[in-house]
Amino acid sequence: MKIVQTGRNFIYRQFSEQFVRPAQQFFRKESASSIILAAVTIAAIIWANSGLFESYQHFRHIPVTLQFGNLEISYGLAHWINDGLMAFFFFLVGLEIKREILVGELSSPRKALLPVMAAIGGMVVPGLIYFLFNYGQPSIRGWGIPVATDIAFAMGAMAIFGNKLPAGLRIFLAAFAIADDIGAVLIIALFYTREIVLSNIYICGLLMILLALSNFFWVRHTIIYAILGILIWFYILGSGVHSTVAGILVSLFIPAQGKYDTDKFIAKIKKRLDQFQCEERSCGYSILLNEAHMDAVQGIELDCHNVETPLQRMEHALHPWVAFIILPLFALANAGLTFNEISFPQVFSNPVTLGILAGLFIGKPIGITLFSYLAVKTRMASLPEGICWSHIWGASMLGGIGFTMSLFISDLSFSGIELTDYAKFAILLASLLSAIAGISYLFFYNKTRRPPV
Repeated sequence: MKIVQTGRNFIYRQFSEQFVRPAQQFFRKESASSIILAAVTIAAIIWANSGLFESYQHFRHIPVTLQFGNLEISYGLAHWINDGLMAFFFFLVGLEIKREILVGELSSPRKALLPVMAAIGGMVVPGLIYFLFNYGQPSIRGWGIPVATDIAFAMGAMAIFGNKLPAGLRIFLAAFAIADDIGAVLIIALFYTREIVLSNIYICGLLMILLALSNFFWVRHTIIYAILGILIWFYILGSGVHSTVAGILVSLFIPAQGKYDTDKFIAKIKKRLDQFQCEERSCGYSILLNEAHMDAVQGIELDCHNVETPLQRMEHALHPWVAFIILPLFALANAGLTFNEISFPQVFSNPVTLGILAGLFIGKPIGITLFSYLAVKTRMASLPEGICWSHIWGASMLGGIGFTMSLFISDLSFSGIELTDYAKFAILLASLLSAIAGISYLFFYNKTRRPPV
């Protein structure tokens, strides 16, 4: 029996070292989600252009029905992903925005001004470029496509450098990408809204008042916010406003304070630790035998729950689901561009393609760098410590990775398949070129830079 047990332990250790630990380390990496997203995007393109195109379209239009009594909602799978699951993505974006505004890089005017100005430049210049290419044409509705930056891909690209770049540059990129997300959400809400159904808006308003009251009266049970959030999403879905806006609205009311402050938490933990008294040097596995120890551990667990904010709990719980399931599903359902019916001479002469390509690949770095330069030169803001303008230029190139938000806005902009395909092609190409340009520039700058004396 000992030989069998030893063999089992050996197999378990080998499996753990060869597969489990490398997998855990991979999923902890910042670049992991962007690698998976890129892989799924490539898979979607291959699937859509293979002989299995019919199955890809069938996958996108699999009917999914939700029924509550006499109320029935039925849409295709791609519609549920874009209008349903992506609400969780926007909810997570909203939580990140709220955290940054409260305690992060957007928490004070001085700290926020540089990334906010960078984000404004990164939206205005690309939007203007697209506008000029498509002026006087129906395709002008897509002006919002090149204004967005994909924070997952951009941060994943920068994570390749590890600690070889200044920490402030990562903070700057994350902050302006989050500020950019605020602008993208506002653009979706204001300019990509269909006919408004006022009765649903009124109901949403009442539900949001209930959310505000729950926050005001220190309700910390996340299930309350989840129920109210689902109801708000449901009524926004039928209001004409894009349903993903519900994610942002609900996130604004998630409590950012725990039940305990840190001082109270420390006092309670110290008191509970005093309950661990053992006669011998080690308590061993007394938790199985000593009821007082078990009560102390359960009390510590409750104290940890009470000091942590609902905002933190939700953000940490949602992040892996959004990064590794929701966004890859979105890419799988939306990135399946078919090249069979595309005429490349027409693609590269189409104003939609040219506007998006020029907006993301050229307009983004120019807008981000120019507006950052103006903010610093007018002394409204200052560059973070250890960062020079070459760093800003490299990060601004990575800002041209539009992908998720750009694909999302393109789906809202065009109803025709041809223009949608042109937009997808331009988004994918511009994002790829921006990633290559940004990574290459930062790599060669970092390599050729003289070490400090």
